[in-house]
Amino acid sequence: MFIKLFIIALPVFFVIDMFWLVLVARKFYKEHLGFLMRTDVNWFAAVLFYLIFIAGLVAFVIFPAVEKQSLKHALLAGAFFGLVTYATYDLTNLATLRDWPLIVTVVDLAWGMVLSASISLVTYLIWSRVA
Repeated sequence: MFIKLFIIALPVFFVIDMFWLVLVARKFYKEHLGFLMRTDVNWFAAVLFYLIFIAGLVAFVIFPAVEKQSLKHALLAGAFFGLVTYATYDLTNLATLRDWPLIVTVVDLAWGMVLSASISLVTYLIWSRVA
């Protein structure tokens, strides 16, 4: 079941995150972090992040939600997982990097919660229709 949930969650994540990155966040990050941004994307690191993040989301949120048959668990645990994972990155940067903008941390934490809750919810709903 883990692999099937992973296969459902991966494109859901990709669609939602690409919408964010292409339509919303590009200008925001360039404005606030342009001085740190690479001109080229490290695709290996990006793909590795996607795979690890989705594996964690499936293992710790989506799989348990499916076992409990709980849409509420998918939504709330998904939001919490997003908060924890994005806080790891953003609060570490805020604590250790000079000139790391607080607004980036606040926006990223909110986005992490929305993203993870959305992926968990949509994956749960798809699974409940096809399983």
